[in-house]
Amino acid sequence: MKKLLLTVFSLATLTLAACGNQVASVDISERLETKPAIAWGVKTDTRLFGLTNIATGNIEGFDIDIAKALTTEIAGKDATASFVEVTSKTRIPLLKNGNIDAIIATMSITPDRQKIVDFSDVYFDGGQSLLVKKGSPIKSVTDLNEKTTVLAVKGSTSAVNIRKLAPKAKILELENYSEAFTALKSKQGDAMTTDSGILYGMVAQDNSYAVVGGNFTDEPYGIAVNKGQEAFVKDINTALVTLKKNGTYQKIYDKWIPEND
Repeated sequence: MKKLLLTVFSLATLTLAACGNQVASVDISERLETKPAIAWGVKTDTRLFGLTNIATGNIEGFDIDIAKALTTEIAGKDATASFVEVTSKTRIPLLKNGNIDAIIATMSITPDRQKIVDFSDVYFDGGQSLLVKKGSPIKSVTDLNEKTTVLAVKGSTSAVNIRKLAPKAKILELENYSEAFTALKSKQGDAMTTDSGILYGMVAQDNSYAVVGGNFTDEPYGIAVNKGQEAFVKDINTALVTLKKNGTYQKIYDKWIPEND
């Protein structure tokens, strides 16, 4: 019986995987002609970019509004934009399995990621920085040493960069930004690192913290799409150009992104 159950489970797993691969291989641009709906993978814990509004249950932020505008521009005013929660660790697997059509989730364009997915043109100029409690002796990445613990998110490029730039510092990786910020506030670490735009969102939440040292990396955000979806990538890029030309992009940017003091 145990052997039979194992066989059934294996067949079911293979069937699900095959279905996922079939979904992922569908030409999205062609599908949009008959089914005008795009499923976006987004963050739900990242203030300013993608955060669940507890009062309404809706996800709000820069990435969300850009995704909605792109959906309308690509597939028409009656098109539907749906949102699936992702983390830095889960977003590529969900894309590969066909659970989502594209990732718009504070995702930096890197050579390693470009081997796995295709990216749109840059839609946000991101760069990594540090978040600390006001009054901290840490003023820049050069202050990180063997006595400091830096908090980062699993699956992001942040920990990789810190290991290169401050090899003596201890790194503690958490599941998401909320956990990392909570860990910083509970003094499990001396600094938190990720893209400055995300960190400014945390300062807006609690102004007893500060972003210090400026950006020490150049990490532009792109929209990730499965390999083989060249037409869809082209559609996204064309739509981005239009949104920037007609002023829609700037309105969304001004709504969500604070000016750097």
